[in-house]
Amino acid sequence: MSERTNKQWVADLSAPGEAQEDALSDLRAIIMRGLPYALSKWLTPSDPQFDSLSEEVAQDTLLRVLDSLQTFEGRSKFTTWVHKIAVRIALTELRRKRWRDVSLDELTERAPGEGPLGILATHEAGPEVVAEQSDMIEHLQRVISEELTEKQRQALIATQIHGMPMEEVARRMGSNRNALYKLLHDARLRLKSRLEEEGLSPEDVMAVFEPG
Repeated sequence: MSERTNKQWVADLSAPGEAQEDALSDLRAIIMRGLPYALSKWLTPSDPQFDSLSEEVAQDTLLRVLDSLQTFEGRSKFTTWVHKIAVRIALTELRRKRWRDVSLDELTERAPGEGPLGILATHEAGPEVVAEQSDMIEHLQRVISEELTEKQRQALIATQIHGMPMEEVARRMGSNRNALYKLLHDARLRLKSRLEEEGLSPEDVMAVFEPG
C-alpha cells in the first residue's frame, strides 16, 4: 500500500479508472484496520456481528467518501477524515440494530426489584453506596411515575436513560422531533419542580451516582 498525500488521495479518487480502484482498495483496508479499535467500546472483533458490520460500514464509507470529496478541506489527514466518517456510520448502524427489536413498552416496564434507572447504579461500589443509590433510584422512579404522563415517561426513559435516538423515539410515538423536544422539556421541568419541593437539586441526585 503506497503512502499518499491529501492531494493524491483526492486526485486518485476523483476520476474512474485504475488509480481510483487502487485508492479505494487501499482506503478499504485502512478502514477495516481501524474499526476494531474505534468500536472497541461497543463491539469486539469476536462478536458475531463484527465482520458483517465492518464490511457494511467499509462499503458505505467508500460510497460516502466518493460523494463527499468536494467537502474535504484538507485540515486533517485525508485518512483521518475518512476514519471519522466510518465511525459515524458504524455507530449509527449499531444504534439502529440495537433498537430494531425493542419496543418502548419494553424499555419502560419495571420488573420486580429492578427498573430502567437501575443502569445508573455503580455495582462495584461498597454496600453503603449501593444502598444509597438504590434508595435514590427507587425515589426517582416514584417521582417519575407520579409526576409524568405516560408519554413523558416513555420519552424520558427511552432517550435519557437508555439512549434511544430522538428520531427513533419520535417515529415510534407517531410524533416528530420538535414535538418530542417539547415533551421532554415539559417532563424535565415537572421533575425539577418536584425534586426542588423535596429539597433535591439535579446535582444532589447525580452526586449519588458519581464514582467515589
